[in-house]
Amino acid sequence: MLISGFDLFSLLCALPAILLAISVHEFSHALAASKLGDDTAKVLGRLTLDPIKHIDPIGFIMLIVVGWGWTKPVPINPRKFKKMRRDEILVSLAGPASNLVLATLAYLILYLGQVVFGFYNEIFARIFYNLFLFNIVFMVFNLFPIPPLDGYHIFKNTFIRVIPYRFFMTYEQYGMFVLIALVFTGAVSGIIVTVVNWISSLYGLLL
Repeated sequence: MLISGFDLFSLLCALPAILLAISVHEFSHALAASKLGDDTAKVLGRLTLDPIKHIDPIGFIMLIVVGWGWTKPVPINPRKFKKMRRDEILVSLAGPASNLVLATLAYLILYLGQVVFGFYNEIFARIFYNLFLFNIVFMVFNLFPIPPLDGYHIFKNTFIRVIPYRFFMTYEQYGMFVLIALVFTGAVSGIIVTVVNWISSLYGLLL
């Protein structure tokens, strides 16, 4: 996951949004897996909105300090799914989809509060804008088709019968290096900023 740096006030306004985005994303993976027949995450206590269960301490500190970090991946056992490839795709989609829903709700609340009812409060505005922003960032970042992100699992299970399996084995071995390179060269940020601006413009047109 990728965010930019903050001053203290901005950080305090951002933390609730970050924690909620993480919790909802990981909970949605666990819930989808449970509904599709895999209770692994539930047994391990990951079917919860408690952010403590989903945060990797080092990854969270990195996220706050340098703007790039990670969470604990939700464990799944694809063998418990009725349709392994389809269900793994659905589980992988659940996290980003939940972020899109949460971002949309945050945008609607912000719009209704400021535009419809004429209410403005800086803390209110920052928290809900951050909730919109970080959920879009998490959604887009996790949809990159690079191991170990959700987008990779969607890509792999979609094309595993078309692309030789050895490609996926090699890609999984070196995928993290690809991801790090894209993050620190700014390529990921550029794509995310473009998508965030596009979605903001789209919501602006719809509302």
